[in-house]
Amino acid sequence: MILISLTFLISALLTLHFSRPNSLLHILDQPNERSLHTQPTPTTGGVAIVIALSLTAWHMAMQDFFYLFISLLLIFIISFIDDCRHVSILYRLMVHFLATCLLLWQGEFWLADIILPGLTWTLPPFLQISLSCLFVIWMINLYNFMDGMDGFAAGMAIFGFGTLAILGAMAEHQLFMTLNLIIASAVAGFLLFNFPPARIFMGDTGASSLGFLAAALSLWGNREGIFPLWIALLLFSPFIIDATVTLLRRLLRGEKIWLAHKSHYYQRLVQIGWGHKRTVLWEYVLMAACSISALLAPSLSIEAQWTLLVGWSLVYIILMYLVGQLERVTNL
Repeated sequence: MILISLTFLISALLTLHFSRPNSLLHILDQPNERSLHTQPTPTTGGVAIVIALSLTAWHMAMQDFFYLFISLLLIFIISFIDDCRHVSILYRLMVHFLATCLLLWQGEFWLADIILPGLTWTLPPFLQISLSCLFVIWMINLYNFMDGMDGFAAGMAIFGFGTLAILGAMAEHQLFMTLNLIIASAVAGFLLFNFPPARIFMGDTGASSLGFLAAALSLWGNREGIFPLWIALLLFSPFIIDATVTLLRRLLRGEKIWLAHKSHYYQRLVQIGWGHKRTVLWEYVLMAACSISALLAPSLSIEAQWTLLVGWSLVYIILMYLVGQLERVTNL
């Protein structure tokens, strides 16, 4: 508990410092036509998050997760450079790929089987490598895509890593539980100053790092038998579904998917008049429901687990339809 409290305190103090104009790392995010914010805002909250969790988890990283720590450092560096000055998508993806390869080299972070309720498929080596790489790289980038609203990415991290910690505790996996609690507490210290109206953003540095950690710890939990990967996907589904469906819609429209935009479902809600606070609070309700489902899922029967998956699929279809209807009503 002391370690968790210390992480929270370090993150909060660093975030407060970086939000002030006299900070050495007072890097501003200038609003443009694709932004939801209207005022220049410091964008180095992610630096506070990563420093806080790295300081308190250093002994674990060096002892058990050296390659995880080095991979996180690579993501941190390229993302921080991108926050300071634009880095092309090609260079960023190259670093993401290198970091992913280092992570998978460690062995604990490897998708060997596809597990669904009552079903298990052992993947051939080529698919183990390719699917693991794609999952990590996609999570890094989708988390970055979804970091566009006050309190949103931080909220997903607290619900996500907090729930992973509880799942680790239920499985009596102390190390897994502790590492997730450290990450969640580091983000909570940042959220004090990021909740609408935000005084500071986490930037690419924070979003990409959290996306990487979400992927890594989901794969680790799956490999350790703490939970099957589909439970982690359900847990982070408020981000995964929005980012993936939006990407596919943009691809079908022939848009340049690497360019910034305002067509995510959460962005559309803000633009029709819901605003940051109302939208993010309803997103928190969705995240909480996903967290409860993820915690209940391991104890359910196979039939009930399939019912849960089908039910959540229908919920997301209905929610996406309702957003479209709200847009049409607002524009009348």
